[in-house]
Amino acid sequence: MKALILVGGFGTRLRPLTLKHPKPLVEFANKPMILHQIEALKAIGVTEVVLAINYKPEEMMNFLKDFDTKLDIKITCSQETEPLGTAGPLALARDKLIDDSGEPFFVLNSDVICEYPLKLMIEFHKAHGGEASIMVTKVDEPSKYGVVVMEESTGKVERFVEKPKAFVGNKINAGIYLLNPSVVDRIELRPTSIEKEVFPKIAAEKKLYAMALPGFWMDIGQPRDYITGLRLYLDSLRKKSPSKLATGPHIMGNVLVDETAEIGEGCLIGPDVAIGPGCVVESGVRLSRCSVMSGVTIKEHACISSSIIGWSSTVGQGACVEKTVLGEAVHVKKTSLGEVVYVCDDVYSNGGVVLPGREIESSNLKPESNVRVWD
Repeated sequence: MKALILVGGFGTRLRPLTLKHPKPLVEFANKPMILHQIEALKAIGVTEVVLAINYKPEEMMNFLKDFDTKLDIKITCSQETEPLGTAGPLALARDKLIDDSGEPFFVLNSDVICEYPLKLMIEFHKAHGGEASIMVTKVDEPSKYGVVVMEESTGKVERFVEKPKAFVGNKINAGIYLLNPSVVDRIELRPTSIEKEVFPKIAAEKKLYAMALPGFWMDIGQPRDYITGLRLYLDSLRKKSPSKLATGPHIMGNVLVDETAEIGEGCLIGPDVAIGPGCVVESGVRLSRCSVMSGVTIKEHACISSSIIGWSSTVGQGACVEKTVLGEAVHVKKTSLGEVVYVCDDVYSNGGVVLPGREIESSNLKPESNVRVWD
């Protein structure tokens, strides 16, 4: 089987982390977002993954070139010269996706994090005999989304309703599809939406089916949802592979710590924290609901909550960081680590998104920032 991962976006909602790196290479739970998907695809027998890219393709492929060998899976690139939406990339990658086997192929949005029940989806697709399958997930407030109206007993999709004012259902598109090759024949090579232009036509012909996603789901393309997604992911890890989580008197709740990270005495870490490779957490630090990416140093008695701390950053002694995203090189220091983000000693930051080349020199008590507030 083959799969296409849509990675063409610029990742504007997750800036400043995406100013230097494509969003799929931003770490989530101590590994690049896209590796979660590639590993899940490999586990159910996918042999080739096509990446639909238009932003920083060289960096993406240079990073992934080692993983096709490590994971024994072929990874190729389909490069867009202009943004083609969510359907155009399928037409562009036709020759890579379609072969003589006639087998269906997966399409995934790169922002989606879940338990990836792809094997169940294959069984569902074969059983209904339609042309396309989409994964759907339940939401509490369907009026905020485009709702998939479906026949509950069979999963047959009847129609799509964008932000309904009256209740018509509580299931939305989860961004995971299994499509027969014939779907590509429906798509022109132009910017177009698979959700708004292609799927409604297939549904009108009664050939589109929806499978309810078991387990958690989150689109982690913006900071608030990234942190929520981390909580859901760690909770799932607790149920499936609890041995991968950290334990000890300094750990509270679900915490993921890379084996190369160093944790000082008197810290309190958790719940819902991921600490990446090469990090140094000095004594007396308090961490909760945050992602600390590789190479970060957090000095004594600092406090971080509901935040994302970018690569090779330094949070100063006694600093308090809340609802903040730190990118790289906010304050440039020439050290052996190269460019370092630095939050000064005894500074409080609330609700900041800090661009490269900036530093936090004074406390920020209101949710303001050098760019925009946390969202």
